[in-house]
Amino acid sequence: MSTLVATTRRRRLRGPVSWWKDPWRRPHLLQGLTLAYLAWSIVPVVIAIAFSFNAGRSRSSWQGFSLRWWVADPYDSLWRDADLKRALLQTFLLATCTVLIAVPIGTAFAIGIDRWRGRIPRAADFTMLLQFVVPELILSIALSLLFRYIFKDVIRLGTAAQIIGLVTFQLSYSVIIVRARWLSLGPEYEEAAMDLGARPGQALWRVLLPLLSPAILASAVLVFADSVDDFVTVRYLSGDAASQPLSVKIYSAARSSPTPAINAAATVMLLTTLVIISIGWFASRRMNRGQKADAVAFTGGL
Repeated sequence: MSTLVATTRRRRLRGPVSWWKDPWRRPHLLQGLTLAYLAWSIVPVVIAIAFSFNAGRSRSSWQGFSLRWWVADPYDSLWRDADLKRALLQTFLLATCTVLIAVPIGTAFAIGIDRWRGRIPRAADFTMLLQFVVPELILSIALSLLFRYIFKDVIRLGTAAQIIGLVTFQLSYSVIIVRARWLSLGPEYEEAAMDLGARPGQALWRVLLPLLSPAILASAVLVFADSVDDFVTVRYLSGDAASQPLSVKIYSAARSSPTPAINAAATVMLLTTLVIISIGWFASRRMNRGQKADAVAFTGGL
């Protein structure tokens, strides 16, 4: 080992060409590109968050620390502006309803596509994969025209149309994630449960769904996070001002002369997403660790 280290050091002393050809050199270039990308991605977000605590109205010149745009200002702060509060609640309402609808349906689709044989399930599987290729803009325009002209007497543009649009777009995420977990498990667990006397329904509810729970939780976290900051679908399916979520409000305000209250609203969206992702990550790790411990206890450590 010491001979190898000495040889490597001598090669480094020969010049930049030998250093470049050395496979054991430190990846300084890759490290620099990674740090530059992280800085490019994170620093603007940090600056936007910092200016939500600015004492003045400027979003480019620091005028002192203050909670004016969070709670202190009696008219324009985030928690006192009726429009921003309504948009914030609308955002969380849409994201929560999308999770409650899309994740159970996506889980059922993932199980059904795997168990159903023939051309129809293959077409459904291809449609779920195609969802990642079709631009969200095209789907949003198509749904907008559908609700505006064909279903105008049944479902109007607004909250209901937004939920349907988000579920349509987010459903494929749940299907793909849960089905990937399903395929990694195999049929052995279900067969073992039925060999021990469980009915197919019992094997599904008491064996397979608990094993699928980490994937179901991961899909719920992803759907919630993506629904919170969705703009295209909710923008085209919005009705009156009361149905506009925070992303649409931020976009509309950014085109005029917004106050730092918009920065505060964006900060709330970001922190909410980070909290949900963190909770999902820790819960998923705990579930996986618990399942591994149960498997070791069941097999006796074999």
